[in-house]
Amino acid sequence: MAFVAALIAPARLSAQTPPAAAKRPITHEDVWLMKRVGAPVPSPDGLFVVFSVVDPAYDPKDQSSDLWLVRGDGSAPPRQLTFTKAAESDVTWSPDSRRIAFVTKREGDEVNQVYLLDVVEGGEARRVTSLSTGASAPRFSPDGKTLLFSSVVFPGALTDADNQRIAAERKNRKYKARVYDGYPIRRWDHWLDDTQTHLFVQPLEKGAPARDVLAGTKLVAEPGFGGRATNAADTLDAIWTPDGAAIVFTATTEHKQAAYAPVETHLYVVSAQGGEPRRLTSPGHTYSRPLFAPDGKRLYALCSPTTDGKVYHLDRLARFDWQNGQLVNESRPAEGFDRSVESFGLTPDSQTVYVTAEEAGHEKLFRIPARGGPAQLAFEVKLGCYTNLSIPPQAASPLLFANWESAVNPAEIVRIDPDAGRHVALTSFNVAAAAQIDWQPLEHFWFTSRAGKRIHNMLVLPPNFDPKRRYPIFTFIHGGPHTMFRDQFFLRWNYHLLAQPGYLVLLTNYTGSTGFGEAFAQAIQGDPFGTCGSEITEAVDAVAKAFPYADGERVAAGGASYGGHLANWLQATTTRYKCLISHAGLINSESQYGTSDTSYFRELANGGPVWEQNETWRKQNPIRYAANFQTPILLTIGENDFRVPLNQTLENWTILQRRRIPSRLIVFPEANHWILRGEDNRYLFQEVHAWLAKYLR
Repeated sequence: MAFVAALIAPARLSAQTPPAAAKRPITHEDVWLMKRVGAPVPSPDGLFVVFSVVDPAYDPKDQSSDLWLVRGDGSAPPRQLTFTKAAESDVTWSPDSRRIAFVTKREGDEVNQVYLLDVVEGGEARRVTSLSTGASAPRFSPDGKTLLFSSVVFPGALTDADNQRIAAERKNRKYKARVYDGYPIRRWDHWLDDTQTHLFVQPLEKGAPARDVLAGTKLVAEPGFGGRATNAADTLDAIWTPDGAAIVFTATTEHKQAAYAPVETHLYVVSAQGGEPRRLTSPGHTYSRPLFAPDGKRLYALCSPTTDGKVYHLDRLARFDWQNGQLVNESRPAEGFDRSVESFGLTPDSQTVYVTAEEAGHEKLFRIPARGGPAQLAFEVKLGCYTNLSIPPQAASPLLFANWESAVNPAEIVRIDPDAGRHVALTSFNVAAAAQIDWQPLEHFWFTSRAGKRIHNMLVLPPNFDPKRRYPIFTFIHGGPHTMFRDQFFLRWNYHLLAQPGYLVLLTNYTGSTGFGEAFAQAIQGDPFGTCGSEITEAVDAVAKAFPYADGERVAAGGASYGGHLANWLQATTTRYKCLISHAGLINSESQYGTSDTSYFRELANGGPVWEQNETWRKQNPIRYAANFQTPILLTIGENDFRVPLNQTLENWTILQRRRIPSRLIVFPEANHWILRGEDNRYLFQEVHAWLAKYLR
C-alpha cells in the first residue's frame, strides 16, 4: 500500500496555547456545557450583528437561549438583548437597521409567534402575530412596513377561525387513527399529517390582521404540495421581491411521488396581495434558498439536477436575471466548481459572490465573479471551518460575517477579511473554557488505497499524549454517506471525548464523502459498502504503519447512521477489530427499504428496486453474512428513529443473541436518529468508553 503523510499545521497552533501539562483531559461536561453560538445575522448596514447563544444544561428546564448583539467592527464586547428561558430563532433585520423580528414562545403563548424589538431605542419586544397555528421565518418587506412569515395550517382553511375549528374537531374525535393514501407517511422522528406550510403577510400597524397569500390557490390544492423538506418541517425559503410587490419562494407539487421518483422543488412567485402563484423554473433541477442581489437585478439560488439517476449531486449556484417579475437567462456562475455550496452571499456592489464549501476536512471561503467565471479560493485554511456566511447588502464596503470553529475551538462569530487571509473574532464565549482542556488540533494525512485512490484522514490524539507510548486505535466512521469528517467541534460524537480514555481516534473520509468532488461522492453508488469498508480498514493499516505510537493490534471501529451501517458491514466481512460499535446501523437493506422514511434513494443507490434482487442487493447486505458474525458489538438506537428504524437494530440483536456473540443493546426511548438529551448523551459516552475499555485496554 502506498502511503503519503501530510501533517497539517498542528505545530503552528501549539505556540498559541499553554503547555499540555497545564491542562486537563476533556469531560462530557466540557463538551455539553460549552456555549452554543448561533449563526450571525448582520444588520443591512453591517454595523451590528445579532446571534443566539444557548446556555446549555443537562436538565432542559435549566437551559436558556437568548439573543446577543455585537458591533460589526468589534469595537465593543457583545451585549445581551433578551433575557428569557424560551429560545429565540429566525432573526431578521428591518431595512433601516433599527429593528429585529424573531420567533419565540413567551408567557401566555401556546405556540411560537413573531416578536419585534427596537434595537436602537431598546425596550420590551412586542408580539406581532397571534395566529393559533403559530409563525416562523419572518422577513421584513423592503419598505419595512410589513412582515412576511410562514405558518403550518390545515388544508382548505381560509382563516384562523377555520384552523381553530378544524383543530377542535380533530381533537374531539372519538377514534384515534392515522390514515394515508400515499407516500411519504413519516419523516425523521414524526408521522406526517395533511397540514401545509403557507405564507402570510402581516402589516405592522397595530390591529392589522395577517393574510394567508396562498389560501384557496390551485397550487396548495395539488395533492403533492409542500415546501422543501427538512427534518423538522417543510420550509418555503420565502423572500420579498426588490420592489416589495411580490414574494419568491420554493415549493413542490411532487411529494406524493417520493416512493418512486425524485422530488423537485421549484421557485415560485406570488403577489403580496394574494392570487395564484406562478412557477418560475423549469423541470430537470431542484432549487432552494433564493437570494436577490443587492441591486435587485438578479436572483441567485442553489440547484442540482434530478434526471440522471444519481443519488448525490453538488449544490451549485444558479443565476437568473430578474425582469418584469420573470426569471430569465439562467446560468451557472462557476460551472466548473467541483464543490457543493454550503452558504453564500453577494457583496453590496453585486459584483462578487462569496461562498463557503467543504474541502478536505475544512469548510473554506471562495469568491466567484457574479457575472460568471472560475471560483477562486479566497485564502488557504489550515485550521477549522467557516460556516453560515452572511454579507450585509447595504454596507459601505464588503463585510463578511460567519461562524468559525475547529475541533479545539467551539463556534464563535467572526468577521472575515478575505484580502488579508484571516478573520477577526467578534465573540469569545468559549475561549477561556477551551483553554483549560488538553486537546490538540487534528492531524491530517492522506494515503493511497489499494485501488489507487487518494483518501483523506484526520487523527485525534488523546490527552497527555506521549509519542513514545503506543495507543489503541478507534476508527470512528462518519454517517451520510454524503457528509465529511470536518475540523469542527462536534457535539453529539465529540472527537476528543472519544479519544479521552487514551485512544487514537481515526477519522476517514472514505469514498462517498463530500468535499472531494462530485465524482468521488458518487462513486459509492452501486457499491454501498464494499469499497468504503475496505478503505476504512486500509486506513487503520496506514496509520499503524506511519505512526510509531499507533498500535495496529488493538483496534476497534464504530459509527453512527451510515457509520453504523459500515460497522455492521465490518462485522460481516472481517475479524480485524477487537470490538465494534453500531449506532442506528442498518443490518438488513431489504427491510430498511420498506421501513425507512427515505426508500427511493436506497433504490437508486443499489441500482434498482429490492424485488429485482440485483447483485448489490444480494452481495452488499450485512444480514446475508450472519454466519460470519463473531466480533463483540455494542448496539445503540433511538426509539423514535424513523431514518434507520428500530427494527434494524432489533434484527441485528436477535442474530447476535442467537449466535451467542458478546453484545450489548441500548435503546433510548425519547431519542430520534440523534442522541440529543444531555443525560442520554452522557450515558451513551459512558457505555462507549466502557465497551472500548473492555476490549482494547
